[in-house]
Amino acid sequence: MGKENIIQGSHDLFMRFGIKSVTMDDIAKHLAISKKTIYQYFRDKDDLVLQVTRTHLDREKEEIKAIKEQTSNAVETLIEESLCLRKNITDMNPSVLFDLRKYHQEAWALYLESKQSVYIKSLKQTLDKGIVEGYFRPEIDPEILAILRVEQIQMSLENLIYPRSRFEFKQVQLQLFDHFLNGLVAEKGKRLLKKFKDRHVETIVK
Repeated sequence: MGKENIIQGSHDLFMRFGIKSVTMDDIAKHLAISKKTIYQYFRDKDDLVLQVTRTHLDREKEEIKAIKEQTSNAVETLIEESLCLRKNITDMNPSVLFDLRKYHQEAWALYLESKQSVYIKSLKQTLDKGIVEGYFRPEIDPEILAILRVEQIQMSLENLIYPRSRFEFKQVQLQLFDHFLNGLVAEKGKRLLKKFKDRHVETIVK
């Protein structure tokens, strides 16, 4: 059992059950290994959480980079970026970010740095590009709205704001993104957005 396997197995448990509730014994049992094997690679749980967080964030960074390389305009890029972020949090236990913030300060700092240097920066670049292309309204402030979009996604995880007992997670995401996107687009963008939705509606709502 290698380090990467332990990181992936721990990631799966954290995403499903949250971080605080998963013990090193749980991870060892899940992977059918001894705790001693885990401690060969990780100093303690805090070190494990840090490396799991770093691996997760690095993977998301590469996914966003690939989207920018593969999309042809800002509207498509924004949709694909949002789908990527939504995919990565759909199965996330709502307590994960709370647990990071309260119990794992170094990993939380890494998340905050990535939120600023990857997510917000990438969205701002997309919004800037959309203005130049004529798809987004020229009067919008890309930095303000990039921050808003990332905070929207994080807010949707808050069980106190959108309790899972009352709100279906996918529907919350769709409503927030539809509201955000329609507030951005100029007339040229509206026409492109309609064409994209007509052709790829199943992708947008999946």
